[in-house]
Amino acid sequence: MKKNTKEFFKCTKCNYETPQWLGRCPSCGAWNTFVRQERTGNSIQHTKNKKENRAQPINGFRFSGEDQRYQSGIKEFDRVLGGGIVLGSLVLIGGEPGIGKSTLVLQVADKLSKNIGKTLYITAEESIRQIHMRAKRLSVNAEELYLLSETDLDQIIEQILYLKPKIAIIDSIQIINDSSVLSVPGSVNQVKNCTSRLMEVAKKNNIAMIIIGHVTKGGAIAGPKILEHMVDTVLYLEGERFHSFRLLRGIKNRFGTTNELGIFQMKNEGLSEVLNPSKMLLSSRKQSIPGTVTTVTFEGSRPLAVEIEALVSSSFLTNPRRITTGVDYNRVSLIIAVLENRLGLKFQYKDIYVNAAGGIKINEPAIDLGIALAIISSSKGLAIDMDTVVFGELGLTGELRSVSMSERRIKEAQKIGYKKSIIPLENARQLSSLFDNLAIKGIYSIKDLLDIMKKNK
Repeated sequence: MKKNTKEFFKCTKCNYETPQWLGRCPSCGAWNTFVRQERTGNSIQHTKNKKENRAQPINGFRFSGEDQRYQSGIKEFDRVLGGGIVLGSLVLIGGEPGIGKSTLVLQVADKLSKNIGKTLYITAEESIRQIHMRAKRLSVNAEELYLLSETDLDQIIEQILYLKPKIAIIDSIQIINDSSVLSVPGSVNQVKNCTSRLMEVAKKNNIAMIIIGHVTKGGAIAGPKILEHMVDTVLYLEGERFHSFRLLRGIKNRFGTTNELGIFQMKNEGLSEVLNPSKMLLSSRKQSIPGTVTTVTFEGSRPLAVEIEALVSSSFLTNPRRITTGVDYNRVSLIIAVLENRLGLKFQYKDIYVNAAGGIKINEPAIDLGIALAIISSSKGLAIDMDTVVFGELGLTGELRSVSMSERRIKEAQKIGYKKSIIPLENARQLSSLFDNLAIKGIYSIKDLLDIMKKNK
């Protein structure tokens, strides 16, 4: 059989192929992404359907330790992963610089090494001395935790195969260098090839890996989008720089749901998990204040009581300001339009600011009633009772639509100490007979809110 080698150029972003080098990819429009590739084939090829490669019934497969997961002991981290780290899986953790990715992963490595055994922490950005200083501050002292400062991929794989740890952690993938790839570390081709080789090691040797990735200015993981498709799980660590809360979200998870949320608080001794976030997200005000309303939202399977703040003030601008923090801007604009149309409120000369207290971001429609009530409260100067919680989805006609999991929302409010609730009428009919110590008021439309607020006054 005569072998032939054909040279071509391939876009590292969209895999478009061309026989000659191009500056710009005609498929995705990216610049300087073509790299030289060689395709080696045989003029005559014979394919054999080997027995081990034949398709088999799904019930015919048997694997040992199929459902085994490594639990770190950090409940917030394990919940986002769906119960722990699956053997042989590849977990990618992204986040902005300084948000606490390395701190969280080092604490996880400490817990894992104590619970399951040998854990290897590979740092490509810092020296062993720097990692040791951080470990001392975080009280990390596990005997089965091994540290390695290395950027060469071949040396890293050699150490992984030599130690054979249960968990291997790479901090970070953008600094790792594969000598077989003729490009600088952090480039698209380097990141893709390094991840591919590490994934092969993880799958073949049943070693779970956690990879830290940098993010771009747009907030996406740096490198090709295919990087997120290659790994099994993608987690993002979010949070405001001037707030102590950090949110761990699952963007992709082949072994569990992507709706879970882990909440941590940054302290001097590291990230500590927040087991009762509702109390942490609520302010400790001593009296009712106009423009402040408490609502209950859901993040995954967890109900959260969040305080919605609104400020309506006179504007001297041609186009009044509409500023939101932690809530969707377009959703707030829609609610303002409904209030103007259905209640006759005039906001064309008013600046409106809406904020979700605590630095948390909420996208659920069930907070519509809380936003609307906070805006009305600030505009009219009428305060809502401190022991009142509200939730409901607002329609364009001004009606309140029922929301899911209303019973769990009421239970969360009752657990914190709230005595009253304002919810959609349909939800109130279902829950009125279930709660004795919490008064449930059901409303049909947004117009009913003014009557309730006037009575409170």
